[in-house]
Amino acid sequence: MTDQGAGPAMSEADTRRRAPVSAEPGRRVTPASEEQREAWQSGAMPVVERVRPGLWSIPVPIPINPLRYVLVYALELPDGVAIIDAGWNTEEAYTALQDGLAVAGYAMSDVRAVLVTHIHPDHYGLAGRVREASGAWIGLHPADAALLHGRYDDSAIEELVARERAMLVRSGVPPLSADELSGASRIIRNYVTMAGPDRLIEDGADLGLPGWDLKALWTPGHSPGHLCFVSPSRRVLFSGDHVLARITPIVAVHPQSGPDPLADYLDALAAVRHLDVDEVLPAHEYRFLELADRVGYVMAHHAGRLAEIETAVAGADGAACWDITTRLTWSRPWETIPAFMRRAATNETLAHLVYLEARGRVRRVPGEPDLWYPAG
Repeated sequence: MTDQGAGPAMSEADTRRRAPVSAEPGRRVTPASEEQREAWQSGAMPVVERVRPGLWSIPVPIPINPLRYVLVYALELPDGVAIIDAGWNTEEAYTALQDGLAVAGYAMSDVRAVLVTHIHPDHYGLAGRVREASGAWIGLHPADAALLHGRYDDSAIEELVARERAMLVRSGVPPLSADELSGASRIIRNYVTMAGPDRLIEDGADLGLPGWDLKALWTPGHSPGHLCFVSPSRRVLFSGDHVLARITPIVAVHPQSGPDPLADYLDALAAVRHLDVDEVLPAHEYRFLELADRVGYVMAHHAGRLAEIETAVAGADGAACWDITTRLTWSRPWETIPAFMRRAATNETLAHLVYLEARGRVRRVPGEPDLWYPAG
């Protein structure tokens, strides 16, 4: 997985510094979802679950990835179902989604809508194939829809890879490593059926699904057009990758990100913090309670990371982003972290540096690589 490709960063799930488990909000779950949490903790696949009347949770496997699965939600309609996210475009994932719908009493042909939280492959990859099988409409936020050609069109991949490589070199990544790290986007492309949206979903839009008062919330940061969906009457938040029970999503600077994605993300966290919901239904791990507490924890986590990076900059006489990244605290030695996860970590460190720069806490001297200094 990469910062541009596939949901929450493996640097979060596998390499990021963590507080003790007992200190993390998001641990409280409903009795009905205890089995889902136990499956995550044991490394097993959770079962297809009827979360509540008219709502199903379907785990769809993700290949070669410690997140293991994406949770697709099926919302019952009078004439079929709408699904939130779809999974990677692999035969295993398609079969799992098809079988999960069957447990709920539906076929792939019964899907009427695919609401995509964002365009990373584990959420968007199968959307086009589902539409081919069912005639469902696909919905995306305009900011993510605008990125589709540059990210997934075969004619644009090499340009994206070149831009990624140039950014990595400016971050101080050694040239051979930059070649390896930037090439991951070619691999990611294999897990997506290119499909433009039928509908653009704006912030605050009512989705118009019969029997559901589902409202879209634009929550940029993890991707420019990330969406959450909230149902006030059912008091649930479908949080995509915006808020998860245990890990935090990648928030990274890359060729398709906004100029200050961490600022966008923190603002979007604040916007959902006090939503009046009983339960959060994320795209990974397991559903949980206490949205406000979990949001507060994630905000504190980023505050701590910003302070650590600021200290690292202060301790060096001009340092590249790559060098700073290697000095940060991770849950395993830097030398043991796989290359594609190093890209995610580097681009996320860059997002924190950009955030600090915009607030006058560090300064950058442009070059190849860019060097970072204390603000004073």
